[in-house]
Amino acid sequence: NRQENNMGPVDWFGRTMVANLPKDYRVGVINVSVAGAKIELWQKDIYTNYLNSAASWMKNICKQYEGNPYQRLVEMAKIAQKDGVIKGILLHQGESNSSDTNWPAKVKGIYDNLMKDLDLNPKDVPLLAGELKSQEEHGVCFRFNTNILAHLPEVLPNSHIISSKGVQGTPDQFHFNTAGMRELGKRYAIQMLKLEGIEFKEVDRPGLLPVPAPPAAAASITPPASA
Repeated sequence: NRQENNMGPVDWFGRTMVANLPKDYRVGVINVSVAGAKIELWQKDIYTNYLNSAASWMKNICKQYEGNPYQRLVEMAKIAQKDGVIKGILLHQGESNSSDTNWPAKVKGIYDNLMKDLDLNPKDVPLLAGELKSQEEHGVCFRFNTNILAHLPEVLPNSHIISSKGVQGTPDQFHFNTAGMRELGKRYAIQMLKLEGIEFKEVDRPGLLPVPAPPAAAASITPPASA
């Protein structure tokens, strides 16, 4: 994860997973993300065509991944495979491809490359893709959810759509607020747990310390009146 990243859905995803799994289970998440990027940035054979014409700030983000986010994802995943098992892929992207009807096919191509590069069996590795900010929350790209994202399972049967309905957003047209990020992350986890055959149980503040009780009111002592 990049140091400047704010909270994303992955935080509450991990906490919710841990809270619902047996105590001896461990959950790790590899976060390779580039703000505002099109899905083309993860197409390993042509990503340079997109990156070469990208804004300087995006190029600077990619420099943190040695200029190749897809390759960094693969490298980190191979490290994870030394001690663990990759159980799924989380995806939340689309604003920059909000009218691209070829987006599902592009995602399928990236998924296929990951399966090959990491020697994974697609039957064992679902892809969970989250919706963008909803129309009810004034998301400017809400049509992506029904016009494009909804068709992903048609080309990638092992994909699952995570609803953003009712997920709270910030005043802008794109982003979720903190409560929304937590809710979306929880929804990713609920779907992942379901796929693993584990019943989801709501946990208050998963992975966080309990809210401290307010301090007790100090007792007041009134001195006796003087004679």
